[in-house]
Amino acid sequence: MRLFSRSLLSAFIFCAAATAVAQNQLANTTVLIVRHAEKPPEGASLTPQGFARAEAYAQYFAPFHLDGESIAINALYAGHDSKNSMRPRLTLEPLSHALHLPLNTDFTTEDPEALAENLKQTAHGDHVLIAWRHGKIPALVTALGGDPSQLIPGSKWPDDVYDWVVVLRYDAGGKLAHEQLIHEPKLVKGQE
Repeated sequence: MRLFSRSLLSAFIFCAAATAVAQNQLANTTVLIVRHAEKPPEGASLTPQGFARAEAYAQYFAPFHLDGESIAINALYAGHDSKNSMRPRLTLEPLSHALHLPLNTDFTTEDPEALAENLKQTAHGDHVLIAWRHGKIPALVTALGGDPSQLIPGSKWPDDVYDWVVVLRYDAGGKLAHEQLIHEPKLVKGQE
């Protein structure tokens, strides 16, 4: 009886461990993070250049090309609207419409850990694009297991930079395997 109980306990522990690994929904996922598009000196919306970037994203990310690979975005997240900014949502709405994908805006940029935990626990696509507020991107990268100091100079996204894409790639166990920062090609007129 004792041997049976130990065997049963061992089997239970093994199954629980296997389930925990299987539940990490970041397994074999690529997460892309962009800053919202250009903002005006005042107001919650985008500048004309920002709207042009949002429209350009409908082509640039459909599909996204990285290191010779074509990545079909299949999950979209944008920081929740606040009274001061609708910019993350506005940045990805044209892409959402073009791809016929819902745009999840349930998460505030003040709580990047909530989004990271959701991505780990809830089924989503394997190619995720997130639009976030630039000051909060380093915290989001950290929450997703990355090291912002390896990606973003001084771990602070510059106020005047709109053309970076953070790439996070996860292995079969859901552990971050690769992180990089890329510069978008010139997508909109006036972009330096």
